[in-house]
Amino acid sequence: MNPPILLKLLAQLNRSGLVQSGRSISEMCRDLGCSTWSLGRWVAAKQNGGTLTEAKTLAAETPDQREVRRLRQENDCLRRQRDILKKALAIVSDGNLNSASNL
Repeated sequence: MNPPILLKLLAQLNRSGLVQSGRSISEMCRDLGCSTWSLGRWVAAKQNGGTLTEAKTLAAETPDQREVRRLRQENDCLRRQRDILKKALAIVSDGNLNSASNL
């Protein structure tokens, strides 16, 4: 999740009182679309008097560095998808060759 969007979401959580609403973290995560680990950490930080801020490493990044990081993540995702498709094609191709040789 994008850190600036995340900070807005956390501010909304605090204003709406969801942190003290008694709802379970897993219920809130389903509604918000984030992981239970992340939300649990943010709620604990807020309850302990901590502030919810953007990670220092992300705050120090320039827009160009963020774009490079995003493109690298996208590239990794595309590589994994390509590898899965290659494996699926190999499985399907082997199946077709075996069935054709049985005729």
